Amino acid sequence: MRMVWVEQTDPVLVVHVNGEFHALQGTCSHEYFELDRGFLTAGTLTCALHLSRFDLTDGEPLDPPAELPLAVYPVDVVDGRVTIEVADGPLEVNEEA
Repeated sequence: MRMVWVEQTDPVLVVHVNGEFHALQGTCSHEYFELDRGFLTAGTLTCALHLSRFDLTDGEPLDPPAELPLAVYPVDVVDGRVTIEVADGPLEVNEEA
């Protein structure tokens, strides 16, 4: 799990689980706590602050107190290069998340 910072964009959390990459909003939708401090379990991401859980595939909250989903960004992997589509254009991640 790795946080990626992009100018004029909220931080993006890149997660590599079971051979798949996911890119999500990097802060919890409840208290804006940085999610790279959280932990991964069975396809979910848990915020370390108040233990809200989110689905990695669609960002939906699974446990309170979070009620709003996380933004999810499209990820493309070509020839081992990971690219995330953000509002400002593609973002290349050079290291494994």
